[in-house]
Amino acid sequence: MELPQVNDYHSILLNDIPLLDVRAPVEFDQGSFPSAENFPLLNNEEREAIGIRYKNLGQDEAIKLGHELVRDEVKSQRVQHWQQFLDENPHGVLYCFRGGMRSKISQQWIYEQTGTIYPRVKGGYKAMRRFLIDELEKSAQQLQPIMLGGRTGIGKTVLLRRLNQQVDLEGIYHHRGSVFGKHVTPQPSQIDIENRLSIELLKIRNKQYSRIVLEDEGTNIGSRAIPDVLFASMKQSPLILLQASIDERIDITFQEYIIESLAEHQQHNGEEAGFESWAEQLHTSIDKIQRRLGGARHKELKALLTDAIKRQKSSDNAEAHKDWIKVLLVDYYDPMYDFQTEKKLDRVVFKGSQEEVLAYLKEQHNIS
Repeated sequence: MELPQVNDYHSILLNDIPLLDVRAPVEFDQGSFPSAENFPLLNNEEREAIGIRYKNLGQDEAIKLGHELVRDEVKSQRVQHWQQFLDENPHGVLYCFRGGMRSKISQQWIYEQTGTIYPRVKGGYKAMRRFLIDELEKSAQQLQPIMLGGRTGIGKTVLLRRLNQQVDLEGIYHHRGSVFGKHVTPQPSQIDIENRLSIELLKIRNKQYSRIVLEDEGTNIGSRAIPDVLFASMKQSPLILLQASIDERIDITFQEYIIESLAEHQQHNGEEAGFESWAEQLHTSIDKIQRRLGGARHKELKALLTDAIKRQKSSDNAEAHKDWIKVLLVDYYDPMYDFQTEKKLDRVVFKGSQEEVLAYLKEQHNIS
């Protein structure tokens, strides 16, 4: 019986169809899709051994080794994992790297042991990845970005979340975009980010939008790059500058760097260990900008930070952090912002508060 293949990549990725990825974990870690889960046919060691056998003795001997390594109880356990995924995601599809031997065997074993006909992706991961690379290029050509800029702590992400026609780059990149923007868990791989970004832009296009609001960023967010084809469009697009008072910016920065970041660390590491890992990350971040701050200013900020952490630990009052945050914003981030913005003034089309920017976007660009 010839089991079915599907190749409507547009529908699969646009609709977040559940994906059963049967590649080895090392392949999955290098790049996958947002709706994919990894239940491999071969683990990393088995895949490597079969690859060596294939190189030395050819395909038939490699297949033979594969059946020797994955049989009996090992085979049964892997099919059970797939069955659990199928039960939870009856309308999904499975794939391997090229849509060849591994996905075909997985599909066959599922059918033989469960009676379920589960489709496999024609061309596998490689074909869907190629599709998303091509779609990202189309999105960069077809969508007209409007860039949202403004000083650090101005509330750009807060404003973006009030819009439908936007993509939150910092959310996709899992980084807040500054030296203090690291999360407790690492950034996704570059490929994972590109795949998700392409899907999000595809969803915007599918809603028949032609304009999109993006936060004004440099070439990188954290340690991951913005794809050249998109960045080329971003740096030529009209720029809106969000404005707010220094007190508002201190409050927003305090919420992100102190309240939200600490909660994230404690949820991940436990209350005590989370507090320590969060405090260490703040110290590390301050030290990373020592050269730009200069020795005296770095020493001042470090002392304010250390004192704020001690007070918070003893009294559970975090308000002292606002002292060093104000110095950081005014003496470190604002001069950098002024320098960078000076080079973009010809692109600035509007300046204003959150409500004024929202009104401008609606009235002038029909952005909701």
